[in-house]
Amino acid sequence: MLGFAMAAAHGADLTGNWLAATPNGDGTSRKLWFHVKQEGDRITGTIRAGQSVYTISNSEGGPERYTLTGTVLDEGRERRATFEMIVSGDTVSFAPVRNGAAGVPIPAHRVPDSDGALPPRVTPPALHQVPDNGLARTPPMGWNSWNKFHTRVSDEIVRGVADAIASNGMRDAGYVYITIDDTWEGERDANGVLHSNNKFPDMKALADYVHRKGLKLGIYSGPGPTTCEGYEASGGHEEQDAKTFAAWGIDYLKYDWCGARMLHREAEEQAVYQIMGDALAASGRKIVFSLCQYGRDEVWKWGPKVGGNLWRTTGDISDRWESMDRIGFSQNDLAPYAGPGHWNDPDMLEVGNGGMTDTEYRTHFSLWSMLAAPLIAGNDVREMTPAIREILLNRDVIAIDQDKLGKQAARAWKSGEQEIWTRPLANGDTAVALFNRGKDAASITVHWSELGMNKPPSRARDLWLHQEVKLAGARYTSEVPSHGVVLLRVRH
Repeated sequence: MLGFAMAAAHGADLTGNWLAATPNGDGTSRKLWFHVKQEGDRITGTIRAGQSVYTISNSEGGPERYTLTGTVLDEGRERRATFEMIVSGDTVSFAPVRNGAAGVPIPAHRVPDSDGALPPRVTPPALHQVPDNGLARTPPMGWNSWNKFHTRVSDEIVRGVADAIASNGMRDAGYVYITIDDTWEGERDANGVLHSNNKFPDMKALADYVHRKGLKLGIYSGPGPTTCEGYEASGGHEEQDAKTFAAWGIDYLKYDWCGARMLHREAEEQAVYQIMGDALAASGRKIVFSLCQYGRDEVWKWGPKVGGNLWRTTGDISDRWESMDRIGFSQNDLAPYAGPGHWNDPDMLEVGNGGMTDTEYRTHFSLWSMLAAPLIAGNDVREMTPAIREILLNRDVIAIDQDKLGKQAARAWKSGEQEIWTRPLANGDTAVALFNRGKDAASITVHWSELGMNKPPSRARDLWLHQEVKLAGARYTSEVPSHGVVLLRVRH
């Protein structure tokens, strides 16, 4: 919900465009516009808040207290926001109403009618093939700030993470992309050039620092006027921003749909993402392009066409077994669309953030590796338990994810809450994962013939126990803990 206030004399006409700016603490503000028309005790108009523009559909009360209800149709679903407008002396305050209670009012001031208006809607361009940038021949590995730090990310945190990844074995294991998610953005100058906010005083210097560590720097934006958190995004400035990113030394761009829904429909996503794909191709720097639009409109079918190296296939993950389980085990049908340079992305890793057990995190890491998913850590890598470090640095499991054949795993067998997934590997081996999604330990038997093997494998290695497995005949049985996994690499 939103809250803001408007300065005006008691009883005066409130008609106009009012801006309420709540400081974010980084030199920027969360801006809310209340563009209203008053006719007696009736208030009409619009409210622009973050990713949405609400139409004031109902107003009650007055002249000292109004209750306003705004509605917006968001991809076929109506959403509402309610505010109280309180007139007191020389000020008019607006407060959000949540669960029947009004929040704290925020001061505002009158601004020109053009302030806060959405940019003109640009008709998306005709579709064409954006050239392959030659990057991400194996799934990208690295770290992203969002899952652990959310809006608290800063230059200091990113440098600390870079120091840790360069020294704790993660860089040498393949984690090279350090990506700054939302809330790094500042304002555009008079020439439209986007600058970072005061949490990131010199993005070029930060990129140089990360590069000196043998790592690469990623950044976040989106094709709308604002990002998910209401910061400045790249809509209408794609070519300009791509050149800015290239000049800073950016190596990876996560591009989030959020704010674009104010201007574009889901059916236009391919063309809208193509704009940035073209801009990156013309930027003069090789930049991995990560599409973040939650798997809508079958993005796996057109992601490569817009220059995408990876694309989200689901909504946001959270640090819970139920979220990881639902997302990870829903990826089976997407296997044909993954391959070198172009990867299905079931979202970032939650390993080490505390919401799951170590057993569940091993399942999480194993499943993502079987899926040839990007391995983007999201924990505080500066401080890890030995168990979490062991999971993230398991070279045997990472080798499955990074296998150069690039074939995503598929479900080979299922019985109740037990499943077996297989993945062919470049040297002729097969990765075989026995998953137990149930609440109790279970005995799972692999019948090699059911996995398409004409004869039993000659050897197998347990990738979590780091030891050879004794094979005997046409089947193999293993006890798998609740929410656990046994991950094998078998040789025929």
